[in-house]
Amino acid sequence: MASTSTFASTSSFNLIPQWNYDVFLSFRGEDTRFTFTDHLYANLIRRGIHTFRDDSLKRGEEIAPELVKVIEESRFALIVFSENYAGSRWCLDELVKIMECKKKMKQTVIPIFYHVDPSHVRKQTERFGEAFSNHKEDTDEMKEKMRNWRTALTEAANISGEHVKDGYESEHVKRIVNNIFMRLNCRMFDVGANLVSVDSHVNEIIQRLCVDQLNDVRMMGICGIGGMGKTTIAKVIYNKLSHEFKYMSFLENVREVSNTMGLNHLQNQLLSDLLEVKGNQSISSADQGANMIKNVLRFKRVFIVLDDIDDSDQLEYLLRNRDWLGKGSRVIITTRNKHLLQEMDDTDEIEGLNFEEARELFSLYAFRQILPEQDFIHLTDRVVHHCHGLPLALKVLGSLLFNKTILQWESELCKLKREPELKVQNVLKISFDGLDHTQKKIFLDIACFFKGEDKDIVSRILDGCDLYAEIGIKVLCDRCLIFVSKNKILMHDLIQEMGWNIIRSEFPDHPRKWSRLWDPSDVCRAFAMKKGMKKVEAIFLDLSRSKQLKFSFKVFAKMKRLRLLKIYWRDHCGSMKNEYKVILPEDFQFPSHELRYLFWEGYPLKSLPSNFHGENLVEINMMDSNIKQLWHGNKCLGKLKILNLEGSKQLTEVSHFSNMPNLEELELASCTNLSTIDPSIGVLKKLTCLSLTECENLTSLPSSIQYLDSLETTYLK
Repeated sequence: MASTSTFASTSSFNLIPQWNYDVFLSFRGEDTRFTFTDHLYANLIRRGIHTFRDDSLKRGEEIAPELVKVIEESRFALIVFSENYAGSRWCLDELVKIMECKKKMKQTVIPIFYHVDPSHVRKQTERFGEAFSNHKEDTDEMKEKMRNWRTALTEAANISGEHVKDGYESEHVKRIVNNIFMRLNCRMFDVGANLVSVDSHVNEIIQRLCVDQLNDVRMMGICGIGGMGKTTIAKVIYNKLSHEFKYMSFLENVREVSNTMGLNHLQNQLLSDLLEVKGNQSISSADQGANMIKNVLRFKRVFIVLDDIDDSDQLEYLLRNRDWLGKGSRVIITTRNKHLLQEMDDTDEIEGLNFEEARELFSLYAFRQILPEQDFIHLTDRVVHHCHGLPLALKVLGSLLFNKTILQWESELCKLKREPELKVQNVLKISFDGLDHTQKKIFLDIACFFKGEDKDIVSRILDGCDLYAEIGIKVLCDRCLIFVSKNKILMHDLIQEMGWNIIRSEFPDHPRKWSRLWDPSDVCRAFAMKKGMKKVEAIFLDLSRSKQLKFSFKVFAKMKRLRLLKIYWRDHCGSMKNEYKVILPEDFQFPSHELRYLFWEGYPLKSLPSNFHGENLVEINMMDSNIKQLWHGNKCLGKLKILNLEGSKQLTEVSHFSNMPNLEELELASCTNLSTIDPSIGVLKKLTCLSLTECENLTSLPSSIQYLDSLETTYLK
């Protein structure tokens, strides 16, 4: 006994159909091959619709496997029911396969009743009944076949189609072709040919959308930094699911359109897509538009993509909540801001390509092949490492370097170190532009100074600058500008470069005018100009990458906005430090009213400047310094939380603890000349950590240490 497996192709049904044809034409050759079907085929081809017409495949008792494969790979099936259609076993087998694809692969079937009554097809009467009387039911296999044929005819005839009976056939052909053209082209996007690692995201998201479940509403979020491929993934999904829904809309670039043309324009586009009409929908206000959308969406099964959402108002007036949507509806939202996806059923955060994928994508643009040319392998790997898996950067740089010489490649790579590719930077900077003033300051501080640092330490410093670190870091994480892993603040290298470029771009050749200085060569250039650095807020100088530097009192004196100062060795220690000294005059002074963070490893003077004011300082870290006495006189350090003088071998005393009541950590290890601890240490009610290891001259502790109520950790040996 035969079953539908008779028609199984060599390829099994996939969850996501791979359409290689737009239209499959099923027809009875002797009825319409040289007339109606020929005109229909010619007009489909003329409109650019990729259509299969069976003119060459050899006919037999069963339809050929290659024909089965073609049917499976066709988005639409046009069935021309003519008088003698049911007289062909071949046609009937095709029909069964088509209806099977409609059920399992969501193929769109359009019946054309060519001078036949749809009821005759549905009920197998008149010529269709006569045809069945000529098919012999002499075996169980034939009986099963005929049952399948009848079922397929009935199901196909119940589908709304085109009845060619009266009028000009050319008008019917035009209407059919226009219908196919509109349904193909209004729902499909060109996503380009060079797609790498897109299918895995697409398949995963489609699976999680559960399109076959018709009794619920599902909303899916796709997030990630700019240039990661969110829109491309959404477009591919939209293309693949276009056959599943009657009502669909893809609102592209919502952020940009909303800013330039207003929400009314987006509402009008959404309504036009869902109502399948063109023109303005007479929306006078966003509130009115929202109400119209709500009424149109009600009871409809829709598929909507809102691309590049960046503000909650856009969601509020385009798709307020899932109650607006009919059962079976699906929504995808792409955004750079995870915070906007809290109401989603699921979220997919797009991460960068791995090295092999990145090299393949870059090669497709740079060499027009999947592997780099032999002479360019090393240079290719340098570019790929620079892009850190960001698809946009790989595409832009690949196109830029296409057909260039090795010397031109090397020149471009040198340029990228100081001047990032503008097209990539502009895309990445969109997320930065959406931040408020405080959030921008946090982002720039992290990009310049705190990438890879412990989140708690960074938060303490930023809070000391009145930047509200907890909420600020959360916003940056939501916008995919940073991420936290194992309590370390991390960011994509190109995002960091974007931050650097924001600082440099205002005054490209004048580092003394920058708000932040982090590169040793720029620090040296700024000080070498021997002019005021009025705008500088933060300086981090890695002495292991710098040569001997002499600080001018006059230059420092004008840094009234300085809040972060860190001078340190990253890569060298011990005797190597002597090679990289900062030279200070004995009367050296620097402004400290705004200073919140002071980290000066190997500080060369005996004490801090006489004019030093530390009322806003949160942390003092002066390891391995020449400090003998931290300061002269009585200083108020009411906000100080960390005091680290470890390894300061000249230090003899630290007094006036009563002036630093909020101190939490006191690090005095290896201060070999320290002989006493001031009894005022007992007032430090918030001190949690005290380190006095290897303090060789310290023989006793004051009794007041017993009053350190919060002390958790003490190091004494």
